[in-house]
Amino acid sequence: MPEDTNDKENLRESVRTGYAQIAQESGPCCCGCGDPTQLAQTIGYTPQELEALPEGANMGLSCGNPTALAGLKTGQVVLDLGSGGGFDVFIAAAKVGPAGRVIGVDMTPEMLAKARKSIPTFTRKTGLNNVEFRLGEIEHLPVADDCIDVVISNCVINLSPEKDQVWQEIARVLKPGGIACVSDLALKVPLPDAVKAAAEALIGCISGAVPIAETLRMIEAVGLNAVQTEDKPYNFDVMDDCNDSLYKAVRDSLPAGKKLGDYVVSVNFVAKKWTN
Repeated sequence: MPEDTNDKENLRESVRTGYAQIAQESGPCCCGCGDPTQLAQTIGYTPQELEALPEGANMGLSCGNPTALAGLKTGQVVLDLGSGGGFDVFIAAAKVGPAGRVIGVDMTPEMLAKARKSIPTFTRKTGLNNVEFRLGEIEHLPVADDCIDVVISNCVINLSPEKDQVWQEIARVLKPGGIACVSDLALKVPLPDAVKAAAEALIGCISGAVPIAETLRMIEAVGLNAVQTEDKPYNFDVMDDCNDSLYKAVRDSLPAGKKLGDYVVSVNFVAKKWTN
């Protein structure tokens, strides 16, 4: 196996292992350190949306609000890349209603088990039975061609060692006229080598981030059109006093006087697959 392939698989396995631990221990990674409810409200989720969630679905792993960005409508079919404990899947499911459907894809069996256990509670709270969770990698989606109205993803694509392949898959599964709404972290300036080298940083959504221009290049390369790009300062302040070991490892590797917010910004991307 070529060395670069080994490197990609090693990175993917480190992410899988890290998120399996998060699922089992119900503890956040560095992207989600702090109070999950406070973080979710900071980035635009409403108290009503959060109230309808099954307990434990909000694990504080978000860096944006792609369900709001998507302007979801009843009856749509939605796909969530890297669905974790089901946070955005359940919120999207309430928006698309009984005539719609939401599919979550995650490569971590422990996350899938956590999300699937929450389905009965979600159904009991909302009366909806319109979600499913599939095991798979976002670089190789277990979804047919041209069948999805809206792809969403929340602070996940930055974790992939093959981001261009992820965007190829997004283009493949979207229906003509469908849209991808992605919230992710992007680099303002290059990260220090000590941060880039830390596996903890990758699991924490930091070292895998790329500049906005690089994501736009990947979007255009697969034939999608970037119709909206909006960057916002990510609120790392809510994590400044965090004692989580993953976050501390990243924070301690930064140069003196620097914060993560000096390097990283949260970005919303909306890309459309034009009709033929």
